[in-house]
Amino acid sequence: METIHTADEVRHSWTSEPIEDGAVVVGRDRIGAIGTFDELRVRFPRARVRRWPGALGPARIHEGPLPDAPTPRERVHAVLKLGAVAILEEHADSPEVRAAAERNDVVILLRARPTRIGEAGRADLAVFDATGACLATVCAGRLVHRRR
Repeated sequence: METIHTADEVRHSWTSEPIEDGAVVVGRDRIGAIGTFDELRVRFPRARVRRWPGALGPARIHEGPLPDAPTPRERVHAVLKLGAVAILEEHADSPEVRAAAERNDVVILLRARPTRIGEAGRADLAVFDATGACLATVCAGRLVHRRR
């Protein structure tokens, strides 16, 4: 089933111009389309809709050490709560952390790179409010964090 994630604005990258009342269609783990909510609702009438306040764009890469937590799973989840779906290999400091990242579809990268969302790309998204707080994280098409 496809999901349309819509927000006040959508950005292909965090430095690109926003699409006002934008939306992203997610099917399984891929992005199906990006545009305005009105045009995507017409193209995908059966899709479930998730509305978010704020700005929706590419999920982040967590470049520093993972937050402290009692278990590797909780350390990885703390990264997801920050709007990141990738960590650097140098900070995946144990087999347990790497396994927890893999189980959650968190990508382990050799080095940081610019993030961008585009059609047919992996559906790694994050929504941030005006203060920069992460409201939601989508990792490989799955909603893995939602701030209540």
